[in-house]
Amino acid sequence: MTLALHGGTPVRTAPWPSWPPPMDEAQRKLVADVLDSGRWGATQGGGVCADLTRAFARLSGVEYGVAVGNATLGLFAAFKGLGVGPGDEVIVPGYTFVASATSVLLAGAVPVIVDVDPADLHLSAAAVEAAITPRTAAIMPVHLAGSPADMDPLNAVAARHGLKVVEDAAQAHGAAYKDRPVGGLGDVGVYSFQASKAMTAGEGGLIVCRSEADHEAIWSVCNLGRSLGGAWYGHPNVGWNLRLTEIQAALLLPWLDRLPEEVERRNAFCDAVDRELAAAGLPVAQVPPPPGTTTDSRHLLMLRLGEPVDRELLISAMAAEGVPLDGGYPPLGTMEALTGAGARVEDCPATEAAAREVVWVRQSMLMEDPSAAADLAEALSKVLPEATRPA
Repeated sequence: MTLALHGGTPVRTAPWPSWPPPMDEAQRKLVADVLDSGRWGATQGGGVCADLTRAFARLSGVEYGVAVGNATLGLFAAFKGLGVGPGDEVIVPGYTFVASATSVLLAGAVPVIVDVDPADLHLSAAAVEAAITPRTAAIMPVHLAGSPADMDPLNAVAARHGLKVVEDAAQAHGAAYKDRPVGGLGDVGVYSFQASKAMTAGEGGLIVCRSEADHEAIWSVCNLGRSLGGAWYGHPNVGWNLRLTEIQAALLLPWLDRLPEEVERRNAFCDAVDRELAAAGLPVAQVPPPPGTTTDSRHLLMLRLGEPVDRELLISAMAAEGVPLDGGYPPLGTMEALTGAGARVEDCPATEAAAREVVWVRQSMLMEDPSAAADLAEALSKVLPEATRPA
């Protein structure tokens, strides 16, 4: 069978669902109401940003939250509010988006890049324990691809060593660990509303936290050093304007009502992929969620290739077949910009293996009808023989 890359007929010509999806009527109405109100910023108090913040705190099982311009700023603000800064180290996983590390640098601390669990690719508690030094101040579990990290062992390590836990929940809206929502499992959790995320306003982020004291400190960081309830021109702390706008919040708040259905929809597609891969007998398997996963929010579907392949050929050929795949993250520890800025890199064999063996199915494809999983399996069946390298 001739690959579409070489002039053959592609497996699929139908488009995949767009992302972000079209606005629904509730969003249109709330955005119009905000525009008509003239209250576009969040400085007046109350309003849609306050409603969104309360709703996300409840979603995360905590009481407090702060809406911010993006998740990178949210992570930075979390570290500053928790007192993490110059001279401190923060342990981050080797298989994650670069912002997990750069947010640490932005706070003046040193990211320490450690390995992930070889099975589920989330931060390894054993690797964290081995990397702790007297300078370690915090650890950053990342709820990768919408799966919750295995938080109990990580929290246990943090408790033993007196460390803060900042959850990078950028990809995990609606995920749950042992029937507890992510975001509220550590000291602070941070969500993203960037354009590719499960809920998006183009950009945006939201910080949730359990402690009133942490909330007040983080709020001050995000509001120019003001204190909650203090004078407008009173700035007892150093802070920045990191706020979300009311217009962005209006795009996001109604989305919470449909989020559970969208999570179910993505899971249905992933379940169908499992069935199709098994029926085709392909040497490809989903990367499993970590132990304790109750709800996997499925921001991405990560597939592990069972045989060495020419990844460049595989990705190009799958795109030509109408079933695009993503190559995923390079190991953080290989990024010269991070090491040049002072990041410390531990041995990360599982991270390096993931960069060779794992490909992603993007969120927009997971929103398709589960029957389209057959196209993914058919395209892989067609492409893999051509892309597989000799042993």
